[in-house]
Amino acid sequence: MSLQDEYYNFLEKVKVGIHEASSITKVPARKIRYWQDKGYIEPVSKDSSARQYNLVNLKKIILIQEMIEEGYTLEASSKKVEERIKKLNDMMDLIIPK
Repeated sequence: MSLQDEYYNFLEKVKVGIHEASSITKVPARKIRYWQDKGYIEPVSKDSSARQYNLVNLKKIILIQEMIEEGYTLEASSKKVEERIKKLNDMMDLIIPK
């Protein structure tokens, strides 16, 4: 397993519930639920009745909230965050090929 795969596996393994996600990110659980309902973030398991989020989700929640605080709309914030994550993933692929 490559170093990059190990990194992504680690990010996927750590899971927290919505209230822990709210506590960690300082974003109210109600807002996280709304973002999820609108499709801007997704819980780890859609089958489970309990919403669980991994570290990738937590990063997205924090970044979206920062963009909103800078004056972007929720839709624009989510789009910019997705673009940033793609750029970072592309860069990781160059640094540590799969």
